[in-house]
Amino acid sequence: MKYDSRESERKAIMNVAFEMAAAARTAPKGCGIDNIEVVILDGEDKDALAAEMRAISEKLNGEGPFGRDAGNLDASEAIVIIGVKNAPIGLKGCGLCGFGDCAGALRSGANCAFNVTDLGIATGSAAAVAMDHRIDNRVMFSAGKAAVSLSLFPDKVKIAYGIPLSASGKSIFFDRG
Repeated sequence: MKYDSRESERKAIMNVAFEMAAAARTAPKGCGIDNIEVVILDGEDKDALAAEMRAISEKLNGEGPFGRDAGNLDASEAIVIIGVKNAPIGLKGCGLCGFGDCAGALRSGANCAFNVTDLGIATGSAAAVAMDHRIDNRVMFSAGKAAVSLSLFPDKVKIAYGIPLSASGKSIFFDRG
């Protein structure tokens, strides 16, 4: 059977996306509590995410990275989106959220600092997998915000990052103007 480079690259990207999801899941987590959620989008679902990024850009009168990042997503084969549930872990004496304790954080709507840290570690682990496989990628808060806006995760996920993936002769994420 003959595989052309385009089909081989697409399959490689999707295989890496699945490995990235596993890396996010197995990344270290505060107190061993797993609040990470992962989705992978391609095709029409990826296009809908890019459209939501453009809609957010319009609401911001073009300010911020949403429109530019939507263009990068258009040129990508797939995107891995990693979110975290806001579920304070109940660590006594913590207060890293700035609200004294978990009850204060919940009352104020603040995000648990451990949850946000876990998201960062999971995102870094996933991006490292893409790098190890030489798949071009970029961590984008804009794609994560659009994913939350589209309710791609359970209700408790309020923060996410997207990592679009590309394999081309030159990284689409390099000259981003």
